[in-house]
Amino acid sequence: MEKTFNVSERASTGVEGLDDILGGGLPRNRMYLIEGDPGAGKTTLAMRFLLEGARLGESGVYATLSETEEELRDVAGSHGWSLDGITICDLQTAEESLKADSQYTLFHPSEVELSETTRTVLDAVERVRPSRVVFDSLSEMRLLARDSLRYRRQILALKHYFTGRNCTVILLDYGGGNTGDFQLQSLTHGVIGLEQLAPGYGGQRRRLRVQKIRGIKFREGYHDYLIATGGMKVFPRLMAAEHEAGGHPEPISSGVAELDAMLGGGIHRGTSTMLLGPAGVGKSTLSAQYVAAAALRGERSIVYSFDEAPVTWIDRAERLGMKMAKHRDSGLVTLRQVNPAELTPGELAEDVRRRVEDGTSVLVMDSLNGYHNAMPSDNHLTLHLHELLSFLNQRGVLSLLIMAQYGILGQGVASPVDLSYIADTVILLRYFEAFGQVRQAISTVKKRAGRHEHSIRELRIGDTGVRVGRELQEFNGVLSGQLGYTGEAKPLLNDKRDDSHA
Repeated sequence: MEKTFNVSERASTGVEGLDDILGGGLPRNRMYLIEGDPGAGKTTLAMRFLLEGARLGESGVYATLSETEEELRDVAGSHGWSLDGITICDLQTAEESLKADSQYTLFHPSEVELSETTRTVLDAVERVRPSRVVFDSLSEMRLLARDSLRYRRQILALKHYFTGRNCTVILLDYGGGNTGDFQLQSLTHGVIGLEQLAPGYGGQRRRLRVQKIRGIKFREGYHDYLIATGGMKVFPRLMAAEHEAGGHPEPISSGVAELDAMLGGGIHRGTSTMLLGPAGVGKSTLSAQYVAAAALRGERSIVYSFDEAPVTWIDRAERLGMKMAKHRDSGLVTLRQVNPAELTPGELAEDVRRRVEDGTSVLVMDSLNGYHNAMPSDNHLTLHLHELLSFLNQRGVLSLLIMAQYGILGQGVASPVDLSYIADTVILLRYFEAFGQVRQAISTVKKRAGRHEHSIRELRIGDTGVRVGRELQEFNGVLSGQLGYTGEAKPLLNDKRDDSHA
């Protein structure tokens, strides 16, 4: 028995994430255009669309003018799919081409071929009575039509033919910017554009944009997607306003009493903290201290490591007595190594969202320098990070962002990109020279949620863990690098735990 569908119903695309962008799928009984460059994933999306219909008991027809049936089955096989339940209408067999050449009389070859092409497709539709149809690709029909007027009439005739036949049609074509056939976009009910970008280094970047879908609300803008074995996966652009606020704004402890006192009682949940400083000054160790303290409270943390292997991160924390391996094995601490050359911002945002929904309460990004390298431009980095932090803040997650600055000592220390205004709290770490030793200093320069000390204290990282010392009142210029000593010789932090100045 033939199924009937209401226009208001949706046809699932079968592509993870795309239905979410479309608000449930494509409105049924309409014609849509999927356009993009070669390799962007048009055929993969179309196959997934038909396979999803077959899974739901809907018949489908794949009309191909650019690839043979054997090639299509090979593509499907590479994803682990079977096209047995789908009718493939191969319109470019060698036998038909030779037969057409032999029958040309007073008609131009293109007129004969185009009429035979459309008739073959319509015969298959009449026989199968499908709920879903794919035409791959319109570029071949454009060549057969010879001129744009005849081509437009053919597409319009197809649209009228499928009207009222309880069938959702997808047309595949190259990007409109390359063909100039923007009139085709006006004939279809919706247009989805697929883009493939080639960065200067690293793998291909792919993104899609729903240009129009008449009569429904969809998520606008660009959305990253991947093509891998098993098909296409789309990462909907993160919109913080779509997620409900949660969590509680109470301060949480780092496990170091002096550090909490410097921060006015601790860092509040639902806020972001940026750790600024040169390489090796203790930024990652300080973030690990918060992760370890959260694990002792039974809370889950996620660390995105751009710059070092997780085993190195764990080993350093272990040597400081944080027992991070035990927390990792228990599932309270998760480390994910990220390759900036392969990461897409949408993929990262999707992973963050899933982690938070699974109960993660502390997030570390080590470091923003690597995150910056994964973004196409500084402006995109700012906008994307702002949306991501807004989402994390609404969900009550403590976000720790590490920014490595250039230089070691002096006024030459600087950040590759200024993002400090985005963070709710900014902790500045610096090296300074005192009494023949290179030491570390820590100071809170900004905190939106509550009070904080304006002092500069010594930071010591050793076998006994993280320690914060007294105020460096007898020094001037610790943060600027123009150090001056104004007091008497007083001992600073020693390596022993029983130091009275700790």
